[in-house]
Amino acid sequence: MTDGGQLSSSTGPGSWASSTPWSVDDLEDAQIDLSDFHAVVPAGGAGTRLWPLSRSDRPKFLLDLTGRGRTLLQQTWDRLLPLADADRLLVVTGRSHADAVAEQLPDLPEANILREPARRDSAAAIGLAAAVLVRRNPDAVLGSFAADHVISGRDDFESSVEEAVVTARRGFVVTIGIAPSHPATGFGYIRLGKRLRLQGAPNARRVVQFKEKPDARTASAYLSTGDYRWNGGMFVTRADVLLDLLATHAPALHAGLQRIADAWDTPQREAVLEEQWTSLPAIAIDHAVAEPAAEEGRVAVVPATFGWDDVGDFSSLAELLPADVDQPKVLGDPDLVITESVAGGLVVPGTDRVVALLGVDDLVVVDTPDALMVTTRARAQEVKKLVERALEAGLDVV
Repeated sequence: MTDGGQLSSSTGPGSWASSTPWSVDDLEDAQIDLSDFHAVVPAGGAGTRLWPLSRSDRPKFLLDLTGRGRTLLQQTWDRLLPLADADRLLVVTGRSHADAVAEQLPDLPEANILREPARRDSAAAIGLAAAVLVRRNPDAVLGSFAADHVISGRDDFESSVEEAVVTARRGFVVTIGIAPSHPATGFGYIRLGKRLRLQGAPNARRVVQFKEKPDARTASAYLSTGDYRWNGGMFVTRADVLLDLLATHAPALHAGLQRIADAWDTPQREAVLEEQWTSLPAIAIDHAVAEPAAEEGRVAVVPATFGWDDVGDFSSLAELLPADVDQPKVLGDPDLVITESVAGGLVVPGTDRVVALLGVDDLVVVDTPDALMVTTRARAQEVKKLVERALEAGLDVV
């Protein structure tokens, strides 16, 4: 297919045919049917850069980090429910977090909580959901959305997902590209290619290449071109396409997932899961599927316009919270925070103690019943080093 042509919906995965291009001006009002769309929420990780607020038994997706009265997981549920009802929403999480997930999402069917015996990275988690889904609905389109991100602009988010679903039905793996607000070095980047001009997906484009996390100079060069987006880790694809790509590029992972899925609705599920899971390769979905598929021309991107933050450290968390001018941001009871001649920073009062700051700027102070952490916003990315030190010391605070 030449760039600018339409993918034929009658062809199989990777089998593309050209037809008369659609005019982008005529595509905005296309009606999108989402009855085959299933939302998958990988809910894992320990959020070590948010320690001691986030712990291994209470990771950041289970916390209310925005002061809205809803945890990040619940906000993800709220965001996805208009696109996929409760029966078409799956959460893949560790066994130790499954009960908390069920408690926070009481309307999520028990059968839609997929429990991992151990962490095996995103390819195993999303691949398991695909293998289970394709047995429930051979035509399923799945979208993977992290449980611990913050997104603003709901209408724009829904429109981007709808375009991604339309594009995925043509056999593409689709990522949603986040418009970069600054030359970040902590995110991967996506290089945009030509428009696909698909009916119902006027903004979809080919992905030329995925780029690893760059240095500051390279990131600035990316932004100056206007041809790059952040890789926010959101993928939409047909479940059978994902499994085919895993079979080609990660055959050992694919074989193990297939054996698990074959036993999923049988009395042998737990035994097979225990036997197979720990031997699965631990690899990110980007490396297992997206990057090799992009080299084959099978990856598309929908450039997004909504606000996005992965809440990757306390500095980014501070950006999400309101505050008076020249005052620190507060997550928790502001009556427990006293300041004098203090500008910027973040305070998390997690006990009944008063936190008092005098003459210090841009500090991060996190007070919990069993650990007090103090750093600067500039070094917030390094907090995970303290977790490593605590583990080495045998301290039971992680």
